Parts: sequence; C-alpha cells; structure tokens
Amino acid sequence: MVAGANSINTNAGALIALQNLNSVNASLDSTQERVSTGLKVIGAVDDASNFAIAQGIRGDLKSFEAVSQGIANARGVSNVALAATTSISDLAGDIQAKITEGLNAGNTSEQQAILQADFANLVAQVNTFIANAEFNGRNVLSAASTNANVISNIDGSTLVLRSGSELQTQSVTLGVQSISSTVAALQALSFISTFQQSVNTVLGTLGADTRAINFQDEFLDEVTDATEVGLGSIVDADLARESAKLQALQVQQQLSTQSLGIANARPQILLGLFQ
Repeated sequence: MVAGANSINTNAGALIALQNLNSVNASLDSTQERVSTGLKVIGAVDDASNFAIAQGIRGDLKSFEAVSQGIANARGVSNVALAATTSISDLAGDIQAKITEGLNAGNTSEQQAILQADFANLVAQVNTFIANAEFNGRNVLSAASTNANVISNIDGSTLVLRSGSELQTQSVTLGVQSISSTVAALQALSFISTFQQSVNTVLGTLGADTRAINFQDEFLDEVTDATEVGLGSIVDADLARESAKLQALQVQQQLSTQSLGIANARPQILLGLFQ
C-alpha cells in the first residue's frame, strides 16, 4: 500500500501527474519553438558548444559578405577602367589614321589645318575617356592613381588591381603633338606607336586583374554557400521530425491533463465515504 494513498493532505498521484504534465509542457514549448523558428539550437541554453560554433560561423559569414562587397567595388572600378581603355584603344587607331593622313606631302595648308583640328579633337576625347573612367571615387587610369590592394578573403589576403596611370601621362604628351606639317606628323606617328603599346599593356593587366577578381568572387560565393550549409547542419531543425514530435506531445499533454484531473478527483471520492 502506498503511503498517503487515501490522504486528503498529500495527493501523491496528483503530484506525479503534475510532474509529468510539467515535463510534457516543457518539451512541448521547446518543440513549438523549434517549429516556429526552424532552429534546433536557438541559444546557448539549448546547446552551449554548438551555439558557440554557430556564432563563430555566423561571424565568418558576415566577414565573407564584407569581402564580397569590397570585391564588387573593385570589380566596378576594373570594369569601368577596362571599358575606357578599350575605347581608347579603338580611338588610338583613328588617331594613327589621322596622323598618317597628315604625312601626305600633297596636302594643302588648309587641309593640314583641318587634320590638325581633327587630331586635337580625338586626343581630347582620349582625355575625356580617362577622366570618366571613375567608379565610386576611384580611377586607376588617372596620373595620380596607384595599384589598389583588394581584400580577397577573410584571412586578410589581397588581390592587386594595377594602375594604368601612364595612359593619362602619355595622353597629355600626345596632346602637345602636332600634325600641322608632314615633319610634325612624322614625329607624332612615332609617339602614337608608343602610346598604343602602353594602351595594349594596360589592357592586358586590367584584363588579367579583372579575371582574377571575378574568379575570386565566384570562389567566395561557393565558399559562402558551403559555409551556410554547414551552419544549417548544426542549428537547423528537422521540421518533419519536429512536427511529428509536436503532435505526439500534444496527445501526451491531453493525457497528462486527464491524469491530473483524475488524481485531483480522488479526495472527492474519499469525502463520499463520510456521507
């Protein structure tokens, strides 16, 4: 015989039923929280070690995002500079053709003057392309520019976006050239050849640096995706499992409530013995 089984002061059955109900309610609250958030590790109370690991991974993901923003900015700078240099390369061919026309000894002075004006306009356009090759306040084609170090990973490693500052320096020199005479045009022809070589060099370096930046950006996207998957395996809840568990706990809650009701009704039964 259980002590206090017929006691109205100590209802052991009700206490046990209440303990079971509290346990079921606690599990139900935890499961409902997992279902509503989609997470099995919400805070350090749930799983201190995995929560600490997850927080570190979340920090890495924020760092990856910051690096990606820096790379995106560098890609904008390089793409604008590359577009400008390509246009300058095309324009350099037109300038060379204009200089070649100026070498014609049969040109009249009026024709030579027209060629000189066209030449000056083309060179001015080169300078305009260079001045407009700016993205977010950065222009790697300006004479004052230097190589830009672009952060490429959360470990602090960098890529280099090389400057093409020689283009503006040489375009200024190109602007003082003249094709007003065949002798002057011959000198200008020699310089435009040097200028075109510089343009081709800058095209090559900008193209290579832009490819490297694009490759690193794609790599970071893949690493970020893999990191997010890893984080999910640590903290994400199995919603199918949690949903099934939720239904089972709801049934247990109903049964525990009924058991508590039965246990609490026992003293009323004892009172009937005194009637």
